[in-house]
Amino acid sequence: MELAQVRLLVSDFPACYRFYADVLGLKPQSGAADGPYEKFSPAVGSAGIALQDRTVMAEVIGELAASATGHRSLVVLRVDDLDTYCAQLAERGAELVQGPAPMTERMRVAHLKDPEGNLVELQEWLLMQG
Repeated sequence: MELAQVRLLVSDFPACYRFYADVLGLKPQSGAADGPYEKFSPAVGSAGIALQDRTVMAEVIGELAASATGHRSLVVLRVDDLDTYCAQLAERGAELVQGPAPMTERMRVAHLKDPEGNLVELQEWLLMQG
């Protein structure tokens, strides 16, 4: 078994597209800024994040509401320098919900939300001294 992607079902596709491409700086696969689907890749690694218009999946399975309620996902991205990356995000208009701050002795994190309210966690892994 292989993980192909994590897909977020969104109501405002163009706003979410701009967030993942322009704010977070992930690379869109096809440039389909108006949807109904786009996959984004980080600069490093093979896993990706995909967006899909909620109405498309609602038609397929017949049970999704027009908009999400509550937190049902958490996108986690690892960065080398959390403080620098968070400063760049702020310059691009992002608002941090929390952090940067220690989460454990091995990790610092910051959290923000995309335009649909999906949580994004940014992680900086710390080298252990010893």
